[in-house]
Amino acid sequence: MNWLYLFLAGIFEIGWPLGFKLSQTTSLKAMWIIIAIISMGLSGFFLWQAQRSIPIGTAYAIWTGVGAVGTLIIGIVFFGDSASFFRLLSASLIVMGIVGLKLAS
Repeated sequence: MNWLYLFLAGIFEIGWPLGFKLSQTTSLKAMWIIIAIISMGLSGFFLWQAQRSIPIGTAYAIWTGVGAVGTLIIGIVFFGDSASFFRLLSASLIVMGIVGLKLAS
C-alpha cells in the first residue's frame, strides 16, 4: 500500500507546477493557484504515508523523479516544450533510476 501512496504523492507532485502554469495561461488564476496548493498538500501527505515503510532516501528520490518526469512530459505534450534528444535521454535516465530504486527495495 505504501508504494501506492508514493505513486500518488508523485502524481500530486505534478499537480502543483501544472496549477502554477495554468494560473499564468488562463483567466482562472485563483482557481489554479488553489489547485496547486491542494496538490502540494496532498503530495506531502502521501509522501508522509509512504515513508512509514519505504526508506526516506528511496521515497524522496522516487517522489521527485515521478514529479520531474511527469511535469516534463506534460510540458512537452500540452505546452510545446522542447522534446530534444538530450532532454528525453535525461528523462529516461531518471526513469531508470526510479526503476532501479524500486527493484533494490
